[in-house]
Amino acid sequence: MKAIVYTEYGAPDVLRLEEIEKPRPQANEVLIKVHATTVTAVDCTFRKGEPFISRLFTGLFKPKNSILGDELAGEIEAVGKDVTRFKKGDQVFGTMAGHGAYAEYICLPEEGATLALKPANMSYEEAAASCDGLLTALPFLRDGGHIQPGQKVLINGASGSIGSFAVQLAKVFGADVTGVCSTANVDLVKSLGADQVIDYTQADFTQSTEAYDLIFDTVGKTSFSRCKRALKPGGIFLEAAINGLAILPVVLWTSKIGRKKARIMATGLRSADARTNDLIFIRKLIEAGRIKPVIDRRYPLAQIAEAHRYVDTGHKKGNVVITL
Repeated sequence: MKAIVYTEYGAPDVLRLEEIEKPRPQANEVLIKVHATTVTAVDCTFRKGEPFISRLFTGLFKPKNSILGDELAGEIEAVGKDVTRFKKGDQVFGTMAGHGAYAEYICLPEEGATLALKPANMSYEEAAASCDGLLTALPFLRDGGHIQPGQKVLINGASGSIGSFAVQLAKVFGADVTGVCSTANVDLVKSLGADQVIDYTQADFTQSTEAYDLIFDTVGKTSFSRCKRALKPGGIFLEAAINGLAILPVVLWTSKIGRKKARIMATGLRSADARTNDLIFIRKLIEAGRIKPVIDRRYPLAQIAEAHRYVDTGHKKGNVVITL
């Protein structure tokens, strides 16, 4: 089978298209024919090995897993004898804990994988783009921010993968939503349901007189200290993109002192059961027409290095999809 392999950290050119052996499912595994995957900012971080702290997950000196790819959608081609939740022919979507999806086939354990039946009203490409961003935004807003109907919520980076889903989820939870993005993405963010949109090239939300119950920075472009004055008493600052460890002392300090809080969440380290339950919840929202992915570009598997170069620019809208 074809797969994208990398054996060293570096620029997109370290990604190579190779023929490798097709996996066979063990008794507790399903074999999935992958129809679509994505290139996320985390995929690019793992490819580069930068910041260095990311190598705690991927290997200090070289990648311990040679195939990247976190999100997928595809069809189950075979199941092990002990599998009970899935059957051959099921269309599924899910996440791979950061590796393995850049291939034509993948084997996953029935228990321990974040996998669910694909939304019936979505293509494989749309389903693949509806996993990681939603599985990050949902626990941040629901569990970290304790979002409530009627609250004023600001999403910084509202046109990205996490941000575009955060805008939609905040509306599902009944919040009044302000999205922050560049000029080129204002109309997009409005179309996702944002009640107000701030063009960061024209205005700085941290300097306005508006105050928010929640500020969710999905892109790591601001800080608690900058946003503190824009938070209401009891307000919460959520940081999804951790660039280094600078925010950790702030999280610890605000947990003890003051009414305004800073919080982070290791959403990718939650149990597979918790993530799968969220994936099923997300599927219901999608099938009800309340959530949709934003797809910026599509690339074939052979052009995945070019897709990585584009994501490296930091200007993607929503998701970049790889088709197989």
